[in-house]
Amino acid sequence: MTRFGPSPTGPLHLGHAYSALLAHDFARERGGVFRLRIEDIDPGRARAEHADGIFEDLEWLGLEWDMDVMFQSARLDVYADALQRLKERGLIYPCFCTRAEIAAEIAASASAPHGTEGPVYPGTCRGPSEADRERLRSKRPHAWRLDVAKALNSRRGAPLLIWREGEREIVADPAPFGDVVLARKDAPASYHLAVTIDDAAQGVTDVVRGQDLRASTHIHRLLQALLDLPSPTYHHHDLIADASGRRLAKRHGALAIADLRAAGADPAALVESLRAGLLPAGYSAAAP
Repeated sequence: MTRFGPSPTGPLHLGHAYSALLAHDFARERGGVFRLRIEDIDPGRARAEHADGIFEDLEWLGLEWDMDVMFQSARLDVYADALQRLKERGLIYPCFCTRAEIAAEIAASASAPHGTEGPVYPGTCRGPSEADRERLRSKRPHAWRLDVAKALNSRRGAPLLIWREGEREIVADPAPFGDVVLARKDAPASYHLAVTIDDAAQGVTDVVRGQDLRASTHIHRLLQALLDLPSPTYHHHDLIADASGRRLAKRHGALAIADLRAAGADPAALVESLRAGLLPAGYSAAAP
């Protein structure tokens, strides 16, 4: 069972089509199930009209999903329960830092290692006592971060964390990525938490996604172990890049599938080209 989990924060582009097609075909070639999940937990950016556009684009491409669509916005209680479980074990802590404060502290550091989402969080809010944290929580907005070192220490004596990339086994090493956010100040769950929980809930056995998310798998494998969730097999594919070599992204104004539809493109020809590894002029399959 595979899945495609787009965020309805803008129209789908060719890179989305490529990833959805690979996940769809992986399942179909094996007589499996292809699920669709709408990752709509960003209240500031998610839009119902973009979700509708996702359905229209996938249908236009001829990619049919199985079973009901999962909407993350309907599962906030599930994420809250998982956070509570981690909180009771003392594995997460509130973070009151603003982005500007984090950036300033990183800039003042002699070196700033990078994690799955940029420079690694320096652990500023890990130090205060529980009493100080409780006092601040009543006064300031806060995110929740996973104390990765403490989480790893809680598994001392347990088997190595292993995840599978196709036929290869990889030892998970989440420590270099720092204390990632599991719930944002403005959203009840982060990508890391929600996707880990929902892959298990949907029975996903094979995750087909872009190489840009490969590093996140180290964190996801740790969360799976902490929450007693199964670990699927991962298949990270190359990304589609534009003529300048930059990977396609909504924020860079990548050509939308809706624009291709409006221009009269042949969806069957487009899909067959993607399956053959041939992309429209100006694009290329490239690692990040």
